[in-house]
Amino acid sequence: MRKLLLLLAVVAAMLAAVAQAQQLSVQPEAGVQKVLTRADIEALPHIKVATSIHGTPASFEGVALHSVLEKAGVRFGESLHGARMASCLLVEAADRYRVVIALPEIDPAFTSQQIVLAFSKDGKPLDDKEGPYRIVIPDEKRPARWARQVTALKIVDVK
Repeated sequence: MRKLLLLLAVVAAMLAAVAQAQQLSVQPEAGVQKVLTRADIEALPHIKVATSIHGTPASFEGVALHSVLEKAGVRFGESLHGARMASCLLVEAADRYRVVIALPEIDPAFTSQQIVLAFSKDGKPLDDKEGPYRIVIPDEKRPARWARQVTALKIVDVK
């Protein structure tokens, strides 16, 4: 009986670790950090994009990056003007890689460019090297801002 309880505790701890690894921290301008779960993200409308990475075709599925940010309280559209035009998104990855995307590049009111927070590639969940989340910007010529292992999204002001 003790072994069974120990095994159940280990399994529960492993499941909790997997769930936490699938969480995404989002910090809007107000500075109040929100944590979105995989379920929160997957509840948003899904999009698929076909693109290539270094010449190799790939198909990604995920959600629009602006939808994730809106879910966390970031405002777009008419509210994106004035001083907020000097705000950007800092994307942080588990390997400490960081990229910046200007807010107007994300806002559908400014651009038709699609930026995706992907969670699957070629019909399979992203592996540990890429996931659980990856930024995909299909229209960019170089995938340098396609951050892998995304853990946090932070709105920062450029001063």
